[in-house]
Parts: sequence; structure tokens; C-alpha cells
Amino acid sequence: MQGSAVDTSDAMMGVAQESAAHPEEHPDHRVFGLILFLVAESMIFAGLFSAYLAFRLVAPEWPPAGTPELEVLLPGVNTLILISSSFVIHQADSAIKKNDVAAMQRWFGITAAMGAVFLVGQLYEYSHLEFGLTTNLFASTFYALTGFHGLHVFVGILLMLAVLWRSRQANHYSKEEYFGIEAAELYWHFVDVVWIILFLLLYIL
Repeated sequence: MQGSAVDTSDAMMGVAQESAAHPEEHPDHRVFGLILFLVAESMIFAGLFSAYLAFRLVAPEWPPAGTPELEVLLPGVNTLILISSSFVIHQADSAIKKNDVAAMQRWFGITAAMGAVFLVGQLYEYSHLEFGLTTNLFASTFYALTGFHGLHVFVGILLMLAVLWRSRQANHYSKEEYFGIEAAELYWHFVDVVWIILFLLLYIL
């Protein structure tokens, strides 16, 4: 009886030691939460796109008669800046996976600056448009869609600045711990994809 108890105790100790040596891995629920958030945001934009397309299909003329034609040059340049910024921010992700925090900070800073240039360009366009928010249905949907997207760009810039601020702390980000960087990058890619759809709907099609 005593020998059996000793054997059981030894077996339990062996299991404990094996568990300590090989800790159980749990899925990172932060990634799942981020994906769920982006799916929810995608549904909001999908609803806005659907409303715009519905308005366009039922309208006898789109844009309504008398609506000044949109300039494509400035938004086109803005689009190139935003698309390019996706490649820039990916360099930050690659850098941190090499434990190069300085390079990550540099690429994030450049991406944030590109986002700010995009917003300045959008505000410049707003200031030179020949129609206002309440001019007609096209004008209202134009400002709603581009303004809502601009808000997301602004949030993305804040996320990047938060990452840069936290990266000042030694070893806060490394090749083992980089969720904040990855989250900001995924969000920024989402913002870029949404803008491409917006640009095609409002300026090209």
C-alpha cells in the first residue's frame, strides 16, 4: 500500500515536471478579437456601400444634375500614398521579427506621416469642393463615406503613435512579443482596402 502511494506520488511529480518543461500553449485571443472587430467594421462599411449603390441605382441621374464633377488628380495621388503606406508598415513588421526596434520605429513613423499627408490632402479637397454636405444626396453620401473613412485613418495614426510611444520602453516589443505592431498593421491594411473601394465607387465608376 505504501509502495503504491509512493509510485503515485512519483508519477504526479513526473507529470508536473513535464508540464513545467512543456507548458500548454493557448491560442492568442487578442488576434481573434482584432479579427472580429475588423469584421464588424467591414459590415458597417458594407452597409454604407450598399446604401450608396441603392441611391445610385434608383436615381434618375447620378450624380444629380448640377453637381460639379469631382477632380481625380488629388484623390489619385492620395490613393497612391495610402497604398504605398501599406508596404511601408509591413517593413516595420519585418523589422521587429528581426529584433530591430529602431527600424520598426522608423517605418512606423514614416507610415504615420503618410497617413497624415493623406488626411491633409483630403481636407484640402474638402475646402475646394463646389458642393456642401446638404447640396444633394450625392454630396451627403460623398461626405459621409469619405469622412467616416478619414476617421478610421485618424484612428490608425493614433494606433501607430501609441506603438511608437510604447516602443520607447526597453524590450516592450521584440521578435517574441509584437502583437501591438501586428494589430496596427492589420488595421492599416483594412483602412487601405476600404479606401480603394471608396475611390473606385466615388471617383472612377
